[in-house]
Amino acid sequence: MKRTSKSYTSVLRVRMLRLTALAALLGAGNYAIAAGSLENISFSAGPGGQVDITLSLSEPAAELPVFTTDDPPRIIVDLPDTRNAVDQRRIPVGIGATSAISTAEAAGRTRVSIDLFRSSAYQTRTEGNNVILSVGGASTSAQQVTAYAADPAKRTVNATEVANIDFRRTPQGTGRIILTLAGEGAASDMRVDGQRVRVDLAGVFLPEKMAERLDVSDFATPVQSVQLSRSASGTQLDIAINGRFEPLAYQTGNEFVVEIDPVQQVVSADGVVAEGAEPGYTGRPVTFTFQDIPVRTLLQLIAEESGLNIVAADSVTGNMTLRLINVPWDQALDLILRAKSLDKRQDRNVIWVAPQSEIATYEKAIADARIEQEQRAELVSEYIAINYGSAEEIAKLLTDQSKGNNQGGQQQQQQGGEARGFLSGRGSVTFDKRTNTLLVNDIPPKVEEIKQLIALLDRPVDQVLIEARIVIASENFARELGAKFGVSGADQSSSGRVITTSGSQAANNALITSAISNRYAGRNATSNIGDALTIGPLLEGRARGPERGDILPAASRLGVNLPVQNPAGSIGFAILSADYLVDLELSALQSEGRGELVSSPRVITANQREASIKQGDEIGYITTTGTGTAAQITTEFKEIVLELLVTPTITQDDRVYLTLKVKKDELAGFTSSPVGDIPLISKREINTAVLVDNGQTVVIGGVYEFNSREDLRKVPFLGDVPVLGNLFRTKRNGTEKAELLIFVTPKVLAVSGRSGR
Repeated sequence: MKRTSKSYTSVLRVRMLRLTALAALLGAGNYAIAAGSLENISFSAGPGGQVDITLSLSEPAAELPVFTTDDPPRIIVDLPDTRNAVDQRRIPVGIGATSAISTAEAAGRTRVSIDLFRSSAYQTRTEGNNVILSVGGASTSAQQVTAYAADPAKRTVNATEVANIDFRRTPQGTGRIILTLAGEGAASDMRVDGQRVRVDLAGVFLPEKMAERLDVSDFATPVQSVQLSRSASGTQLDIAINGRFEPLAYQTGNEFVVEIDPVQQVVSADGVVAEGAEPGYTGRPVTFTFQDIPVRTLLQLIAEESGLNIVAADSVTGNMTLRLINVPWDQALDLILRAKSLDKRQDRNVIWVAPQSEIATYEKAIADARIEQEQRAELVSEYIAINYGSAEEIAKLLTDQSKGNNQGGQQQQQQGGEARGFLSGRGSVTFDKRTNTLLVNDIPPKVEEIKQLIALLDRPVDQVLIEARIVIASENFARELGAKFGVSGADQSSSGRVITTSGSQAANNALITSAISNRYAGRNATSNIGDALTIGPLLEGRARGPERGDILPAASRLGVNLPVQNPAGSIGFAILSADYLVDLELSALQSEGRGELVSSPRVITANQREASIKQGDEIGYITTTGTGTAAQITTEFKEIVLELLVTPTITQDDRVYLTLKVKKDELAGFTSSPVGDIPLISKREINTAVLVDNGQTVVIGGVYEFNSREDLRKVPFLGDVPVLGNLFRTKRNGTEKAELLIFVTPKVLAVSGRSGR
């Protein structure tokens, strides 16, 4: 008798209900129904910083398991079969070593956690329905504390144990903690407390050597540290986390895995920040807790949750134990497949699940059949004219090698029947340079693919106009003050001594000669001394006699000769009496200059094509090679040019990436050599790469020079006298400024008729 699909579905549902009921019964063995409740928590301060914490229960209290943790320091009291009726989940204390009291309920039991500022001793006692726990104080016995803390280390009968702990980082940045157990079937309880995830593994023994803390902050995951410690029920896993996260725990075989996934923030178009789940998983969250369940049954459950059809190969067998809490169904499917070395392929709403090796064999058979079909297909020939590109370059793109001559290209045919490039194993391509045509011989599907590819590539490229401007601006300022000053004269003392003064020894000789002449004539030595100031120039170092109408050269009379070279203005003074002559000349100059030189080379080139333009002169100079009679004289030339060398690349967002070289040379002068003058060249050059918006002008470089100079020439001491010191010194102040700026402006010249880049 045939079973209809409807009856089969009914039977399957009945089986699933039975499995669900069985799982519920199995789970019920781990957790008892809460019989009592925690009604109230109160505390009072005692002497020496002691805090007495009272836990009020609805029924008489029995002896309770109490244990401690060191990092962070805590005292933890577990109340089995107890419901939490306290409204306040966290009670601040702040007395002595006690920081706060927090409560949590899970799996039919209540946990009271006493947070400490530092590790402290404690003791407990029972009074009716109250459990009193005293923290700190001098009366606490360390022996009592040790007794409570040692209880979790006792290994229960038939308990499995932790064999290894490992931490890994997935490519998505997920932190994965893997506990390898000595057996299967560990009951787990995971809870989130702020930035910490705690997992209790009931009935799992932790060897003393495995109780350690792992610092994993260098793995670039949300997990900062992993603490493995003993607890009252078995083993506790304490995970410290930084940032937003989503926890996941599952067990497969003898491995218990905890994954901490980073939660991404997604900014919507209206600026609202939303928390994103694990990338790639969008299924509805599910929770699975099964021990030794058939894999095929799990796949059926996922099919019902997802609404998709799942086809499992006959080779999909085996059972597994897992615990998945609030996990997207598609992620749960991936975890199950990965744990059992399975893989999947999806076609619309049907998912095929099979072992990885079986899927690989199937896909290889499909590929071999396709290759076999290509080998038997009829070859066709196609002549494709290339409009804007090069047939030779496109042939190189289609094959690994392409050779040709002026008449055409050598045929490129695949050797060994294996596909290469865009051709099949039997395909070939040739090109003709003269007509810029491709000749393709291949199976029809490949020929169509090549034609579509050429239609995409053989398009006119946009062009770019690049304009550069080189601006050289200069400014200078100078101010000079100078003076000429001299005093000439003579005087005779009562004893007949003659004293003369002038700006030079030659002038003094003239004065002395005049005095001697007066004495020979019977006159006073200094009478008519002014005649001596008007003698003629020196002749061969000897002064001739006074001659009226002549005057001593000014250079010989000046004591200070610090004039301005090429002054803009000057003024002179002279005072002449019978026995002295005073000379004074003041000169000054102020100069200002401003200049601007603009050079603007421009060039048009195609996208990704190098272009250059230069303008200038070549200066010749003579060089010699060799020595002696073997010396050879040659003439060489040096370029002094304005040059622009550029390669533009148009980006998809309508910007231009420029690789630039800009050069501006100037002839600065010549330097002498034994064979002639050699030119000195002043160079200004920049090599750079820059990304510029279309039509935007940017400054790609510049040089700013500032030169300030102050020159002072003076007669020592006299030149430092206020006001009068100006007669004994010359001063020049000058500043020079020069600035070089290089601008560049690219403009995209779109080719008409082009569909787009």
